[in-house]
Order: sequence, then structure tokens, then C-alpha cells
Amino acid sequence: MDKTAERLRPEPDREPKTQYAALPWRRTPAGVEVLLITSRETKRWVIPKGWPIKKLKPPASAAQEAMEEAGVAGPTSRKAIGVYHYDKRLRSGRTQHVRVLVFALEVAELKDAWPEQHQRERRWATPAEAAGLVDEKELKKLLAGFAP
Repeated sequence: MDKTAERLRPEPDREPKTQYAALPWRRTPAGVEVLLITSRETKRWVIPKGWPIKKLKPPASAAQEAMEEAGVAGPTSRKAIGVYHYDKRLRSGRTQHVRVLVFALEVAELKDAWPEQHQRERRWATPAEAAGLVDEKELKKLLAGFAP
């Protein structure tokens, strides 16, 4: 195969990279609510997530993302409550398969100011409502079944 044809060949599937996410939640008189945020690029409803942060364990990494992206803090589950997968478009235009481990974060503090407040919106919803707002099938299922 010549070099041009090789460059134009579709990229082979790669092993998924891992991200850590927080599922911020709170109890209200009406029941449990979860917090969704918008993604920066497409403004889709998602949960706070990101790449591993050096020197932080996965739950702490998820909690750090929740503070930066959603302005929330609180105790985080030590074990992941679920996992979902999605394809992330990289700056290069390529697609990276991503596995997201999700940690529950009980919101103890909701900040009025946080690092990404001008880039994202926040929205509280019941787990069932949240499941209807996100696109990823596995995340929908995780949200729909969430009961802390």
C-alpha cells in the first residue's frame, strides 16, 4: 500500500482511555436531585469529568473536576458507582474512545463563583429527568437507576 493510501485509511480502534467523573447529588424535600452541566463545545448536558490528575486518586480527581466545572464540593464515594463510554473528538480531529468511571459526590457546598462558570450552565434535575437530558446510553441508564 502506498503512503497516501495508508494515511487515508480509517484509524483502527484504540483501547479506551480512562476519565473520572463526579455525579453531584443532593437530597431535597421532594427527593434526590443530581446536577448536570453543559459541555463547553456542544452545550450538551453532561456530568463533570476529566482526565486523571497526577498525584490524585480517582475519587479525588473526580471531585476536583466537579469543583472546576460545576462549582460543587462534598464527600465522594470511594468506589465507582458505574461506568459509561463515549467517543471524544480531539483537537486533532481524531476520535478517542473513552471509558468514564463515575463517583457519587454528595454536594455539601455549591459555590457562586468557580473556574468554569462562564463556560457552562448548571441544572438540578431528578435522576429520571437527568437521564432524559443526556445523550450517552450508558449514562442514561446509570442516572435513571441512581438512588444514594
